[in-house]
Amino acid sequence: MTEVTVSIKNRAGIHARPAALIVQTASKFASSIWLEKGSDRINAKSIMGIITLGASYGTPVRIIADGKDEEAATTAIQALFESRFEED
Repeated sequence: MTEVTVSIKNRAGIHARPAALIVQTASKFASSIWLEKGSDRINAKSIMGIITLGASYGTPVRIIADGKDEEAATTAIQALFESRFEED
């Protein structure tokens, strides 16, 4: 299991477009991938789950992956957060 904590850097937070990017990226990997905000854990391959997470600017989010490509999965999703979902 691989875990990394990131902060949401784009001002709009996670809305439909960033959620779609996360799902598209997560779906490329065989590993199980989750996003955690506080006590809420959702499947990173579920667009509705990500949107209902309600993660806004500055919110810390943990990326958790478990499987054969877990390190690549966490790195790829972390890169989306670091790039502000290519919005800024």
